[in-house]
Amino acid sequence: MSKTAVIAKIVAAPGRRDEAVSVLEKLFSAVSEEPGTEQYILHTDTRDEDTIWMYELYTDDEALAVHSSSETMAIVFGEIGPLLGAAPELIVLEAKRAKATDV
Repeated sequence: MSKTAVIAKIVAAPGRRDEAVSVLEKLFSAVSEEPGTEQYILHTDTRDEDTIWMYELYTDDEALAVHSSSETMAIVFGEIGPLLGAAPELIVLEAKRAKATDV
């Protein structure tokens, strides 16, 4: 069975990226309790000061569904909405091969 990966592009309203990052950081305590969430990495774009990227790796589609429907996700997306400049873009992928590292 292949693992499921997600790349999310989150564009903050101009000048609000740091606030958006602070809200997104609230997800990390929740994902540490999700056994199917293997990697959850928050990145800030070095070329666009308003863009945030997330890389997520799940054991399977079911683990992604559990994460996506969590109470914490609902709370965070309620809080982050006013900080966004555009709707988040999600790309769902099937992971094939990786070399993992600590950040």
